[in-house]
Amino acid sequence: MIWLVGDKGMLGTEVRTGLEKQNSAWVGTDRDVDITDENALQRFSSGKSIKWIVNCAAYTAVDKAEDEPQIAHAINVKGPENLARLATKIGAGIIHISTDYVFDGTARRPYREDDSIAPLGVYGLTKAHGEAMVRNHCLESIILRSAWLFGRNGKNFVDTMIHLMRERNRVRVVCDQHGSPTYAVDLAHAILSIISAGKREFGLYNYTNEGETTWYDFAVSIHDEARAAGILHNDCVIEPISTHQYPTRALRPAYSVLSTDKIRQVYRLAIPDWRNSLHRYFMETPFCQESA
Repeated sequence: MIWLVGDKGMLGTEVRTGLEKQNSAWVGTDRDVDITDENALQRFSSGKSIKWIVNCAAYTAVDKAEDEPQIAHAINVKGPENLARLATKIGAGIIHISTDYVFDGTARRPYREDDSIAPLGVYGLTKAHGEAMVRNHCLESIILRSAWLFGRNGKNFVDTMIHLMRERNRVRVVCDQHGSPTYAVDLAHAILSIISAGKREFGLYNYTNEGETTWYDFAVSIHDEARAAGILHNDCVIEPISTHQYPTRALRPAYSVLSTDKIRQVYRLAIPDWRNSLHRYFMETPFCQESA
């Protein structure tokens, strides 16, 4: 049996959908079982034959984390530690989702799994500490670092851009931060592929869609796809600006492209390009059938 933690979030919803399509034996929890409470986790898992714990739960409000470090720490550090300890106790493996924000963005090539980390803010720091807790407390663990996640269920950059483009004739978007957008459906598929693989190669892996871009170029592609799909009728101008022109509470890594060589080689995954996945998002999302 698979225990999906955070089954109502953007990624968790896609993993849940995949599990249902596969007719897999699984149970899901969200805020109904507090991952910061060891006793609550123990009570829920009691009597269940759990072979994998998939942790999609996280505190992801990057700017808000600067003002709520204790809450971010509880969810991103203590929660994963509790789940990893429990996985070891019940003999289960754990898949834990992490982020590109563990890096400072000063690299000039895609980050590999063995590169040194240097988080810039509270969110990245808590996710880095969460990774360490999972590694330290469960030998049978897989940590997946991803980035720029978008999907059909939850707040994300694509939905934000569509909303702004419908309301405005001009939108300003940062053009000097580089990364790789990742469709939640594709990341969910990777998670399920790892679980169903005939081998268990534990450790740290990167997973994003292939290709790199900037937030500005990503926004331009969103505009073009939305226009082609018929959900955006006005022609909004996308204006490139620098990070300096758009200050935020938390610093962002200027370059956070992740190398996916390792996961492709070990688990033989075919990873779609982000442009193709963005197009699929517009074709597969009911939102795309709405009129502007």
